Amino acid sequence: MSTLGRLDAAQRRRRRLGFPLAVVYKFFDDQGSYLAVIITYYAFAAIFPLLLISSSVLGFVLQGNEELQKAVLQSALKEFPIVGTQLATPQGLQGSTGAVIVGTITALYGIIGLGQAVQNAVNVTWGTPRNRRPNPFHGRLRSGALLSLAGLTVLSFATLTVLAGSQASLAGVVADNLGWLVSIGSILVLTAMLTLCLRPATRPRPAFRTIIPGAFFTALGWHLLERLGGVYVNDVLAKASEVNGIFALTLGLIGLIYAAAVIAVIGAELNSVLVHNLYPRSLLALFTDSATDLTPADHRAYAMYAKAQRHKASETIDVTFDKPRTKRFQRRKSR
Repeated sequence: MSTLGRLDAAQRRRRRLGFPLAVVYKFFDDQGSYLAVIITYYAFAAIFPLLLISSSVLGFVLQGNEELQKAVLQSALKEFPIVGTQLATPQGLQGSTGAVIVGTITALYGIIGLGQAVQNAVNVTWGTPRNRRPNPFHGRLRSGALLSLAGLTVLSFATLTVLAGSQASLAGVVADNLGWLVSIGSILVLTAMLTLCLRPATRPRPAFRTIIPGAFFTALGWHLLERLGGVYVNDVLAKASEVNGIFALTLGLIGLIYAAAVIAVIGAELNSVLVHNLYPRSLLALFTDSATDLTPADHRAYAMYAKAQRHKASETIDVTFDKPRTKRFQRRKSR
């Protein structure tokens, strides 16, 4: 038996090895990177206009209020690219009604698109047939409810992150223990909130317990990503010049959102593989068109991909696989 054959046999026997491989294979089968790119595009279209709106609203608030201007100038906003420079000038930030209107319209476009992109990613990973997915109007209404829960999730996560940072004022071992407790608490709270967010996005709605593993994986990944983002802000963004800071902020934001989207898609794939028992897979399933070594999990996965393209309830899709032919039969047929 070849080396690949031994590796394949080992991961088929040990399901703990076969499970992560099946999650990765399903991520590639579903073109998970493209699903993450669509989520990143709409998330960026939703977040960046909010920065424009925030700066304009801040300009309106600061006009004629010198005490508030001094307070803001002494805050962390002075380190923000462009904004910090504008705060230090005599005229300061200027509010713009046009910027608020354009930013609001663009943000709404991004928010609605983000909800649609998340629902599409969940439906693809779970193999939901096309006829059971929300129609264009219902889907956009569900996007609003879904993103309301998502906003509450982000707010809870940000609050616990601030609490984790404030523990630095304590002393000794108490500070370290409290930091770990707050970090664990933030991951658990985020897991619960993600479970509540992902269940309504799936048709039919699965049981809560089937969503928890992927939600926990996503929460843990986002927590580590948040730490990495803090390092990026302190070591790269804070030390960049004004012009470079704009590029660093934009590229860093896109990279951070994409990484978060990839983690979320993998979390959804993890749940789908567990629920539909799509493991172990053949080691060479992604690299060959031969059906010789496909496992029953491969058959279930490919059948699910085909049935997900059902557009009408009256449509029937049956999936069959030819029996593997022996090499001797193939040689005889070629003659």
